[in-house]
Amino acid sequence: MGQTTVVDVTDDPDWDAAVWQQPGASLYASRRWGEYKRRVGWDVQRFTIRAGDGQALAYAQVQRRRRWLGHIVLAQGCPILTPLGEKRADAVFRAFLDHLHLRRFDLLGVNYQQFQSPAAALALLGHGFAPVVTTRTHTLELDLTQGTERIRSGMEGRWRDVLKVAERNPDLTTGFPSGPAERLSAFETFGRLYAALKRRKGFRNSLDTSAFRDLAANDPNLVFLEIRERNEPILVRIIHRTANRWTDFYVASNERAKVTGAGRLALWRMIERARREGASVLDLGGIDPAGNPGVYEFKRGVSRNVVAANPLWLFSRTRLLRRAATAVLATR
Repeated sequence: MGQTTVVDVTDDPDWDAAVWQQPGASLYASRRWGEYKRRVGWDVQRFTIRAGDGQALAYAQVQRRRRWLGHIVLAQGCPILTPLGEKRADAVFRAFLDHLHLRRFDLLGVNYQQFQSPAAALALLGHGFAPVVTTRTHTLELDLTQGTERIRSGMEGRWRDVLKVAERNPDLTTGFPSGPAERLSAFETFGRLYAALKRRKGFRNSLDTSAFRDLAANDPNLVFLEIRERNEPILVRIIHRTANRWTDFYVASNERAKVTGAGRLALWRMIERARREGASVLDLGGIDPAGNPGVYEFKRGVSRNVVAANPLWLFSRTRLLRRAATAVLATR
């Protein structure tokens, strides 16, 4: 097949169509996510890696930002290997690194966000990437191939009891906003609830809701779920959807949601819909038992199937920098 080539396709309007044909595709490699990261200060480039005969081997969307004496370079959910690229993963990552032209003080991070293939992991190891694994790089997964009764019986008793009460509450209604105006309204509600939640709990998060607003509302790979009490929104859940894996992406709620058990009702409705659409795995969105025990206990009531999430893979042409960055990030 000859030498691999790298083609810049940053402005190609057909990027998403090509990426979403691949088994390992996710939101993080999409144009909309790239546009969101551009809005919050990153330079974004998209490129394909091709075999000598022109066949696609991989797709990569790379974010770059100036830091100190060098740059932070980040690839989320990629490089996505095509079936042919899976067989030539080593050559793909060699071309990927060559194309980035990393300098002495540049630091590259690759995070597949749970969409990593074994071929990609082997290639990363082979090219000197160092995996960063911490207590927070773990998540809980729920097997959706079970029947709903089995899923429900596997939940903690208290969790099921609160869910039953919420299901019988006539004041609670569940909706999946689908039209552009409905989804935009739901995201604006999410933004208000999320800001209030951050103030109330005192946590920080890198999500910029104003920059993500219209992009999220128009992304078909995100599912919106809204719970209302007497027509007043009290919870909005945003779910990342792929063919086989659904991921609990973001959720925001108020105190009424806690009182009424709306969080459990929303999660159960999400499970039901994911199963109807043929998903096999629900990723509960990560756990942090020490830093956020309340959310951890909530998720553990649904599943105790803990799995190690894909690590953040670090690379630098300066070995000391890579080791230092790995050590620092591993303590977080």
